[in-house]
Amino acid sequence: MANEHLTARTEPVRAGDAAPDFTLPDQNRTEWRLSEALKKGDVVLCFYPMDFSPVCSTEMKCVTDDLERFKAKGAQVVGISCDSFFVHKAWAEQLGLKQTLLADMHRAVSKAYGLYFPDLNIASRGTVVIGKDAGGKGRVKWVQARPLKEAMKNEDVIASIS
Repeated sequence: MANEHLTARTEPVRAGDAAPDFTLPDQNRTEWRLSEALKKGDVVLCFYPMDFSPVCSTEMKCVTDDLERFKAKGAQVVGISCDSFFVHKAWAEQLGLKQTLLADMHRAVSKAYGLYFPDLNIASRGTVVIGKDAGGKGRVKWVQARPLKEAMKNEDVIASIS
């Protein structure tokens, strides 16, 4: 994937920032590009540490359960971790996950969004809502970085989507 243009940040992106565009493989090894997804509406990026871990499993299962509510607001939800697409596929099948899961195996996207946990060389936990600005480029609308053990609250995220 061509993400060499991304610049690592030490702090999470903030509302109003330009959203770094990226391409990552999903659990089916299909290329997924942020700028293409934004043509359909807002995108919710759910950064999480590891597949098959307790909090991440609960969090992503809750996303699947609320997927129709996100879609009703015109938003697409994707999970991003540093696990491989093979692991994502097995995890999605085991839990019945319906959302796209992106494999940030080189950690470039997690670092570019400032949601990287170097102690374990994994994504940290955080949620970023991205919309399009007047020029059609991705713009961060809402961000929430959380401790590794704290799952996102779907109500907070859904409320942030306009």
